[in-house]
Parts: sequence; structure tokens; C-alpha cells
Amino acid sequence: MKFLASWLAAAIGAAVAVALVPGMMPVGDHLVSIVIFALAIALVNAVIRPIMQIVSLPITILTLGIFYFVINALAINVASWLSLNLFHVGVYVVDFWSALLGSIIISIVSSVVSAVIGVED
Repeated sequence: MKFLASWLAAAIGAAVAVALVPGMMPVGDHLVSIVIFALAIALVNAVIRPIMQIVSLPITILTLGIFYFVINALAINVASWLSLNLFHVGVYVVDFWSALLGSIIISIVSSVVSAVIGVED
């Protein structure tokens, strides 16, 4: 149940990011692309992102955590690539800056939605 709630929060965050960031465009049916992209984000956050955090720990410490934003943007790019290449629907991210802004929006909206529906970490 926790996975479904966090997937819903990520889907709402992705929908807001696609609506606000001009460099994030849905490919295919709008609703299906958002849901598949949110699934890819959940997979990347569960499998690939912890590895990226461990590998980049020294530079994250040197930059006092600012490099964590770069990791989030890279995770959004990987999720976009996965959704588009595995499922042929998803969200196309134009460049790094769009991924960075999108990751910030997705994080904020997902946190608010998770707090409202009661998902604990």
C-alpha cells in the first residue's frame, strides 16, 4: 500500500512538473505517460539513485549537499530514458536544466502530497 501511495504522490508531482516546466513534454497519451514516468521515477529512486548517492558522496560533502540537486536531475533523466525506451510512452526531458527544475518541483509536490495522504518514510 505504501508503494501505491508513493507512486500516486510521484505521479501528481510529475503531472505538476510537466505542466510547469516547458522542457518536459509527455510522449503518447498524457495520463498514461505521466503514470509510466512516475513508475520509472519510483524504480530509479529504489535501485539506481542510492548507488549514485554513494558514489558521489565525497563531492556531495565538499559542496555541502548542493550536488544532491545534480543527482536528482540525473535520476529524472534516467527515469525519462527508461520510460521512453522500455514502454515507448513517458516524459521527454529536453535538457539538464529542465530536469533540475522538474526534480525540484516533483520533490516539493510529492512531499506535500505524501504528507496529506499520510505516507511515512
